[in-house]
Amino acid sequence: MCGIVGVFGSPHAARMAALAMFAEQHRGQESCGMAVSDGKLIRLRKKMGLVKEVFREAKLSELPGSIAIGHVRYPTKGSATQFNSQPHLLETLFGPSHALASNGDVVNYHEVRGKLEAEGVYFNSDNDGELLLRYIAWQIQSQRQGITEAIKAMMKEIRGAYSGLLLVRHAMYMFRDPLSMRPMVWGKTPEGAVVVASESCALSTLGISEFQEVPPAGIIRVNDEGIRVVENDPNLFREGDSEKHCIFEHVYFSRPDSHHFDENVYEVRHKIGARLAVLDQDLEADMVVPVPDSSNFIAMGYAEARGLPMSMGLIRNHYVGRTFINSQQTIRDEGVRQKYNVLPNFFDGKRVVLIDDSIVRGGTIGKIVSLIRDAG
Repeated sequence: MCGIVGVFGSPHAARMAALAMFAEQHRGQESCGMAVSDGKLIRLRKKMGLVKEVFREAKLSELPGSIAIGHVRYPTKGSATQFNSQPHLLETLFGPSHALASNGDVVNYHEVRGKLEAEGVYFNSDNDGELLLRYIAWQIQSQRQGITEAIKAMMKEIRGAYSGLLLVRHAMYMFRDPLSMRPMVWGKTPEGAVVVASESCALSTLGISEFQEVPPAGIIRVNDEGIRVVENDPNLFREGDSEKHCIFEHVYFSRPDSHHFDENVYEVRHKIGARLAVLDQDLEADMVVPVPDSSNFIAMGYAEARGLPMSMGLIRNHYVGRTFINSQQTIRDEGVRQKYNVLPNFFDGKRVVLIDDSIVRGGTIGKIVSLIRDAG
């Protein structure tokens, strides 16, 4: 899980991208980065840390240009280092020529990387976003392909989930995997700038109320001539398979005010809670308590369906990141203790339905239950 944003056609592209990245900070807190083009030069800034730390006003002024792509990272492929942060930049003898930011996971990463390395392609990281960029660049430079054809060739070779943005000096390309596993939406500001993001909440931050999804296997080019869908035929790539959206986007990853996969996130969570309540009609309880924040609407739907009160018995520290992101159980346990605190005497003598959004490893919910029992 990561977050991407892109802005085309604004003299304040870097500032707009930073605002959109801040709206998607929940999708990754390890590192962030931005590449900006003024038509002549692509400038890159990326560091470990949060958007508000890396892109202060003074740093944004060092990124002039009307086209920008940005990224917030939650590591799934590659270690927690600045080399693995995005966007990735392609350097040539004539200066930086391409930058790429992506959200997803490549299943055949090692196979494709080995193929490129055998052709003499050099890698600076072990991040799958760089793999997409290197493959596209290899198609352009060695196979004499145009940008659109190079992206199509990459999409035929790569297996997995990816929503990507490719920045060249005068244009921005959006592309999405044939199964559309990860969300990707775009729209226009009232001033006419084109903005693309992983989640619609980032577009709302910039005053965009109307938007649409990048289609499966879609490639959209944005340049001074306008917006053009240069590829939109998922059957070319997925051999008749259907779209396969990641269920965790609606359940956990996304902000509740986002809309993608043709549904509002908060409404999906509310429905999940209501359906769960149907299975629990014989369960005696006094109240419903959510594990904040991503389970709040699930708990609300459950409580309304069962006619039970919903109360907030757990207090969340919003300055602690998402515990799911940490790879080690001991670190996740530490994160739970730092992230949640139990209201004193709140649970005494009460029969409580505790609602969490999901169970992946089972370690987090067990720790929360222990915190509640220890508090009495």
